[in-house]
Amino acid sequence: MATLRRTIATGAAALAGAAALSGAPVAPVAGPVAPSAPALAAPTAQAGHAAYTEGSLDPRIQAALEQRLAEAKREAAREAATGAKKPVAAATVIYYDDSQAPSFDSLIDQSAAIWNARVANVKLVEKDGAGGALKYYEGNDTRGSYYYGRGQGDGYIFMDYAQADVYAPLRIVAHETGHALGLPDRYTQPCSKLMSGGGPGPSCTNPYPDSVEASEVDTLWR
Repeated sequence: MATLRRTIATGAAALAGAAALSGAPVAPVAGPVAPSAPALAAPTAQAGHAAYTEGSLDPRIQAALEQRLAEAKREAAREAATGAKKPVAAATVIYYDDSQAPSFDSLIDQSAAIWNARVANVKLVEKDGAGGALKYYEGNDTRGSYYYGRGQGDGYIFMDYAQADVYAPLRIVAHETGHALGLPDRYTQPCSKLMSGGGPGPSCTNPYPDSVEASEVDTLWR
């Protein structure tokens, strides 16, 4: 896959610098052309950017994700204490579109399978095109890979070629997907924690959320 990324990136070098990008991700390009990263939109109170390596692109999304998770845990604890639990509902389905990240297609599907095997209240289902609420893109960005959105199954994930040649790409995909499911970064935690991201360094290849992280996602999507 690294060879494929380098081939695509080389063929795109002359064009990528001239591409004018709007605040939204670029449209699909024909042939072996690798788009540059989407220009970062101005963060809102609801949405922001979370990076794979320490130094989140927008600390506000980190704070928002932490707050939402804390509130979900408090509500779950209150329901458990009072016996007023919500009725069990069918899992929420998040449709994802990976058509604009062809180099990472199989890894994105593996990441979805990993999450689907470990959580019960939300499921990731591929649906390319307009029906996919969560988008995946690939290209070049000095900031590395990141998620942009509100952590509610929306937004997009950008996969950076250079970073995926240094860090384990499946772990990157699964980590950024964790943000889409509502989890914050925890860079100082060990490799066994998926949301520690690039904190443990390139030698960490674990692509699996642990039981606590999976439980947190289920709490968020009750």
